[in-house]
Amino acid sequence: MAVDYASLGSLGALSAFFAAFLIAAIIIAIALYVYFALVLSTLAKKLKHGDIAWLAWIPIANLALFPILADKEWPWVFIFLVPIVNIVFMIIWTWAIFEKRKYPGWLSLVFIGGIIPFIGFIFSLASLVIWGVVAWRDN
Repeated sequence: MAVDYASLGSLGALSAFFAAFLIAAIIIAIALYVYFALVLSTLAKKLKHGDIAWLAWIPIANLALFPILADKEWPWVFIFLVPIVNIVFMIIWTWAIFEKRKYPGWLSLVFIGGIIPFIGFIFSLASLVIWGVVAWRDN
């Protein structure tokens, strides 16, 4: 049975708006997840870790790729459980991954700009582009 939102008045319009917003957010989240999984999978293959490239598609487990791609042992992944320290190590590992792909390590600092109000969205988009370039463009 279809719901007639017009008869619900402004509550119906508000409900429809939030439903559309939620659906759009879910679609964007899935698209970003697939994009980043492709990036990590490609990086794993190009950095000679093709045997574990499948980890890029498993939520939470894909974090284990970062220390491995940075030539650290896999138990380092447990550092993600320590607040603040996990951000520092993520930057260190990303820096090492970028340098292994012959890109400047300082590009790993771009994602930090994502926390700046108003312009953080631009930094977040730039970070996504940088990850894609590092993964698919040979330098």
